[in-house]
Amino acid sequence: MNPPESVLSPELDEALLEAALFRLQEGVLVYRGGELVYANPAAQAMCRSHPLWSDEDRRLEDLVPTHALPQARDEGRWSDFVPFGEGRMLAARLYQLDEAGHTLLLLQDPGLVRDGDKELLRRHEELNVRLTAAQEKLLESEKLASIGQLAAGVAHEINNPIGYVHSNLGSLQEYLSSLFALIDVYERALRAPDPLAMRAEVDASRERLDIDFISRDLPQLMTESREGVERVTRIVRDLKDFSRSDHESAWKLTDLHASIDSTLNIVWNELRYKARLEKRYGTLPMVECLPSELNQVFMNLLLNAGQAIQEQGTITVSTGHDEDTVWVEIADTGSGIPPDMLQRIFDPFFTTKPVGTGTGLGLSISYGIVAKHDGRIEAESEPGSGSRFRVILPVRRSRRPD
Repeated sequence: MNPPESVLSPELDEALLEAALFRLQEGVLVYRGGELVYANPAAQAMCRSHPLWSDEDRRLEDLVPTHALPQARDEGRWSDFVPFGEGRMLAARLYQLDEAGHTLLLLQDPGLVRDGDKELLRRHEELNVRLTAAQEKLLESEKLASIGQLAAGVAHEINNPIGYVHSNLGSLQEYLSSLFALIDVYERALRAPDPLAMRAEVDASRERLDIDFISRDLPQLMTESREGVERVTRIVRDLKDFSRSDHESAWKLTDLHASIDSTLNIVWNELRYKARLEKRYGTLPMVECLPSELNQVFMNLLLNAGQAIQEQGTITVSTGHDEDTVWVEIADTGSGIPPDMLQRIFDPFFTTKPVGTGTGLGLSISYGIVAKHDGRIEAESEPGSGSRFRVILPVRRSRRPD
């Protein structure tokens, strides 16, 4: 079969092709009968780092493994990662173009920042900046102790979705290469004098590139990626709300259920492996409070509940309200607190935890925050059966100067 005729003049075809290859960040090398006949600027730059490459010696056999050429001849293509200099690996794809011995080698640097990746990297850097700023705000009083405990969990919760989004982007890149290859076949068919004569080649290309699988997998891939980004966004938003400093926070009407859920989202990685969570939410009115400070109280009580459970247990979060007050109760099925220590748990620097695992300031600071809200904390505990802490707050604060 004769190759399809171009709709452009040969001079314009050559100029466009040269311009496109010059702009590519991927390396393109074309061999004929084992002799290099073309290398774009990106390929020349990549090959300079190869120990066997020189102006005199530019053999294809030195760039790819010995089995690559036979596989490309038999199957039409070969791909793998190949070493290019000290500690450098490039993605290589080898294609047998025709029976005349023309071979195409594509080289791609996985660590190269491409134009399409710049926006993603910019957003990722922006996310890191926001997280860093949030962590700096957490370095206040008792937050100095809790941030060290939370940092690994927050990073884990962020790295998981970021990890599979990154993996999905790799698959998407492969799918795009396949789709572009199929588009190229369609374009050649449309330019042919008899497009129907190339139907067999089109069908073979669809099967070889597994287009049916791509069409099924691509929507799921995009859905998973969107969910991953939304998960990271939610964690960052909750962390920002949780860590807002005093001068940024003001007394305002707040949904305490939303505050509790936001705090749970941040500390859950610390609790999930040892505790089962039960929520028993009642109906609460909007409460006038400093939400970031109450989040600190909820965090301290939740972390204490988790630390009281040695192996497996249950943490129960309950809420309710009376006429002018609301209450939030956090109970655990942990080891409990002895009666002689229960009287001192709100004293500064007093702790029942082993040396080096607690500052003794968490409950003391929580007590002060609740008192600032004209509320109180009630504590009950029975050794071996668990503890219960109830935060009682007025629905509206007393009108007095801050």
